[in-house]
Amino acid sequence: MARHVDRRTARKNAIVFLLLVGVALVIAGVTAYKLLGGGKTQTTGNPGELAEVQSVKTVKNSYDVIVVGTDPEGIVAAVSSARNGLKTLLVDGRDRDILGGLMTLGWLNSLDHNYDREKTSIIPGKVDILNQGLFMEWYKQVEGDSFDVVTAANAFHNMVKNESNIDLLLKTKAIEPKLEAGANGNKKIVGVTITKEDGSKQDVTAKAVIDATQDADIAAASGVPYTIGRADVGDEKARMAVTAVFRLKNVTPEVWKQIQKRLKDDGDPNTDANELSAWGFGEMQKYPPNNKERVKMRGLNIGRQNDNTMLINALQIFGIDGLDPKSRAEAFEIAKAELPYVVKHMQELYPEFAGLEWDAVAPELYIRETRHMQGEYRLTMIDVLENRDQWDRIAFGSYPVDIQRISPTDNGAVMSHPLKYAIPFRSIVPLKVDNLLVVGRSGSFDTLPHGSARVIPVGMATGQAAGAAAKLAMDKNVSFRELSASKEHIATLQDMLNKQGMELKPYQPKPEFYMEQKAYEGLKTVVSMGLVIGGYDNKGFDTTPDSNPQRLLNLMQGVKRVHKLTGDPSGVVAGIQDAAKQPLTLDQAAWTIAKTAGLDVQAAQAAKELLAKGMLKQATIDGIADKQKLNNGDTYMMIRDLVESLPKK
Repeated sequence: MARHVDRRTARKNAIVFLLLVGVALVIAGVTAYKLLGGGKTQTTGNPGELAEVQSVKTVKNSYDVIVVGTDPEGIVAAVSSARNGLKTLLVDGRDRDILGGLMTLGWLNSLDHNYDREKTSIIPGKVDILNQGLFMEWYKQVEGDSFDVVTAANAFHNMVKNESNIDLLLKTKAIEPKLEAGANGNKKIVGVTITKEDGSKQDVTAKAVIDATQDADIAAASGVPYTIGRADVGDEKARMAVTAVFRLKNVTPEVWKQIQKRLKDDGDPNTDANELSAWGFGEMQKYPPNNKERVKMRGLNIGRQNDNTMLINALQIFGIDGLDPKSRAEAFEIAKAELPYVVKHMQELYPEFAGLEWDAVAPELYIRETRHMQGEYRLTMIDVLENRDQWDRIAFGSYPVDIQRISPTDNGAVMSHPLKYAIPFRSIVPLKVDNLLVVGRSGSFDTLPHGSARVIPVGMATGQAAGAAAKLAMDKNVSFRELSASKEHIATLQDMLNKQGMELKPYQPKPEFYMEQKAYEGLKTVVSMGLVIGGYDNKGFDTTPDSNPQRLLNLMQGVKRVHKLTGDPSGVVAGIQDAAKQPLTLDQAAWTIAKTAGLDVQAAQAAKELLAKGMLKQATIDGIADKQKLNNGDTYMMIRDLVESLPKK
């Protein structure tokens, strides 16, 4: 995940000033870092002792709820279920000794916060961080926006062991869903069959199952439909790079001061460092990898540890199938072969790294995407683009839509930076299978909004909602699907969650500047295909700049890929010198679109042919102010017309 920290300024007015007078002495010693995070600030001294996690000796044959997966989302789901009075089995199918998954074994120890950017607060962690609840309960136990993985693991362990309603079972060899026929032709999950570490099997029934595995494994095994990677934007084989987080040692306090000084003094607003986190060192993106086909570096996202080490999220590995154990093993081999050269390059570029040594690679990979479950509602890029509320909101997202590289030649993209959008309950209710909820990054999100919704704090919020929903569904004697369709029941669920620390009030977003442009309907079309990028400031959504023949050709190649069009527009710029700098005429634009659609027509007749076939609207032509010099918005509207004329998928 790309590192991003909002720089917020407290509102200065008399009322706030008077309210703060009484607490001024209390907060006077709080560091600037704590104002952003609200955690503890221990950064030196001996590392904490990792608490031993023990599985329950006897697994019961029946529970109210089974939660599969001990990543943060699963832990929160189990704690939520237990605190709502339900007997809960938390079970994991990986070879794990500790809790916390991606955070503690994948070493992803820097949080991607979701801030409510329409608000600011001087009180750490109270107003401006979205999705409080159980996430905030855990967060207050760790150091801050970067944390020591031992501290994090112990915090998760404390939350679980303190709940008498939770039985924990680790290191199972297999977890398979038990299915029966359900209503309306659906299947119904009634429990799981567990193969324990000793090879014995046990059937465990439950009234509800929550799939909190990273890859929606239980949902997939149950027959829930899903897409893989970027299939919904026409690229079935593409998925974001995986990362092997690595650790360097000898990070003394003096070394950390040097890191802070460089990042604070280099004048780049996108780099900075505090007592625990550092993000920058952009020259590392030019690192010449030994394995050019499979490896690329990005700027360094660094999280400091309490034992004079630091964890770095920066090494991207391509061509890895996160669902294939052999492919995951290959990623580790690639990382271990490349990292000595990476560290040497770091030392040559930056003197402060000269005394550091490569120590280890994280036990688990950071895999960004595999399956995207199909649920009762699929979160769309337009939901994020428009900062939409949802009547059945259970969480909020605001993190940038961060699409990491899919190949060494790709640069990745920040599609947009939303103010705030809602995650609907319907997006954790899968199609085809009842009694099941799916939380975390494999929820029902299209691949583009997944770039924002996949962050862990959002997943933890959906986990808390799932645990509460299990209690409500049992009390009301309704299925999750029935609950998801009832405004009355959802209102009750939201009330439960608000009382349990969440803040799920409805909101009316202000229209973004790009939504008020006359070509906005066209912009929505191209953004939904991932063809136009807004960036951190959303300025890329300005439709007024002039287009050019090459730019439109590039756009249409993307339209062709997404919609599986058979035409070949590649020759439309053959006779144009410096096609990226020439004005785009209506005839040239219509010809490019017609050729993409497979029409055999000359440039002068292309617009007329598109109109005749319903692939272009007269209103769109009439709205073009200068037919000899089209702007981006003009081309977006023409693309909108073509896409709307195509058969629905």
